[in-house]
Amino acid sequence: MTVEWIFAPDDVARLRFAFSPLWEAVMSLRVLKAPDRHALHLPWVRAVRRRVAELPLGEVSALVPVTGYVADFLTPPPESPLPEFTAELERLEKTPPEAAAAEASRVPGADPAVVERFQRDPEAAVRRVADALRLYWDEVLSGYWPRILTLLETDVLKRTRRLAAGGARALFADLHERVRWTGDRLIVEKRYTRTTPLGGDGLLLVPSVFSWPGILLMCGPYQPMLSYPALGIGTLWEEGPPPAPQGLAALIGRRRAEILLALADPASTTALARRLSITPGAVSQHLSVLLGGGLVVRGRVGREVVYRRTALGDTLACAP
Repeated sequence: MTVEWIFAPDDVARLRFAFSPLWEAVMSLRVLKAPDRHALHLPWVRAVRRRVAELPLGEVSALVPVTGYVADFLTPPPESPLPEFTAELERLEKTPPEAAAAEASRVPGADPAVVERFQRDPEAAVRRVADALRLYWDEVLSGYWPRILTLLETDVLKRTRRLAAGGARALFADLHERVRWTGDRLIVEKRYTRTTPLGGDGLLLVPSVFSWPGILLMCGPYQPMLSYPALGIGTLWEEGPPPAPQGLAALIGRRRAEILLALADPASTTALARRLSITPGAVSQHLSVLLGGGLVVRGRVGREVVYRRTALGDTLACAP
């Protein structure tokens, strides 16, 4: 069984990427409920499970099953490339009560008592769910978001370059083993069958860490969206930046060596600052020196300036 999105020329032109902290928060609840299905995230689960156990997450957790349909109002497609968590939560709170009640009733295996309470007063239930997610974000996830965002940014930089160089075929070639591009449609293997023309709305692509190892879709009446595991996810819970080899650190300085090693993938100043836990201003100063020494070059991806190593930089970074 497959979902097929039929692309018109305008839809191909409207392929775009976005991040969603709300999506990550909701999908992380699925990881917590079944960590054995998401073994890659076990270091994070072990680190947060004690704090999670103290939070009132029963109602929202019931709407996020281990597998299958998640109530759509919990994960509305992002309206901007990098929305703030609070803005996404405000949008969730504006969900029409009747729509939230209908979606809650579709969640497989949900506790009937939870669904019944939800449907008695869906407006109040949506507020309770939003409050629980806000508390969960503040207490558990917000501290990890810079690390997660760095990985998502790197994924989008790589895939944007592939789209520019080879079009949709190159973009979707390795997005996921259950996704394939045929020339005028995107085919996704799922547990149900659906064929939908995009109708000029395009497709929103949302890299994710907590959706790993699967892919998740949203269709009408929402903006068509495909969430897929971000590249490099296996490195997400590694502690800190890679250590700088002593010889390289002695040659150009420890911090510049760390930046050069961190540029194994192109990155922005902001992303490097998050990853290395130093200020963007300090990163900019070190990048200026590396740029002047011919070890890195810079370019633009959309409105963002990104840096990557030159061949000389690769040689120094990869030297034994």
